Amino acid sequence: MTRLPPALLALALAAPTPAASAPAIKPGYWESTNRLLSPIKQSKTEKRCITPADVDKFMAGPSNRHYACTYPTKVISGGQIRLKGTCVSKKGRKVAVQGSGAYTPTSFNLTAEIATEFLGLDIAGKASTEARRIADVCPPPEPKTEAGN
Repeated sequence: MTRLPPALLALALAAPTPAASAPAIKPGYWESTNRLLSPIKQSKTEKRCITPADVDKFMAGPSNRHYACTYPTKVISGGQIRLKGTCVSKKGRKVAVQGSGAYTPTSFNLTAEIATEFLGLDIAGKASTEARRIADVCPPPEPKTEAGN
């Protein structure tokens, strides 16, 4: 079985950009679980602080440092999300992305289908992101420690 590259997994587990008139998620402390459902199963849960400045970025994936994405179809309205587009890696690998889901000010979920070619093989997969706001205020950052201490 061909494994998807980590950058492709990260690409599949993100969310679309909100329309200007759509109410966004609330800032705060969020927990999200990203799952690759096929062709292999993987899951990762993380907690993160989403500041007011981070809201658009959180909802704007999957463009990240590995991929640039465009969504000719992007509908975010009335708590529903639907998108269809293409992401391209820095090396030119194209990934078709199509997803749908729902959001509220304190929750977010998206299921996406992805398709690409990897080592000459057509690879299709399915991924999901489920997130929920777990606190209004983020905990203080962990103190940094020096290596060797």
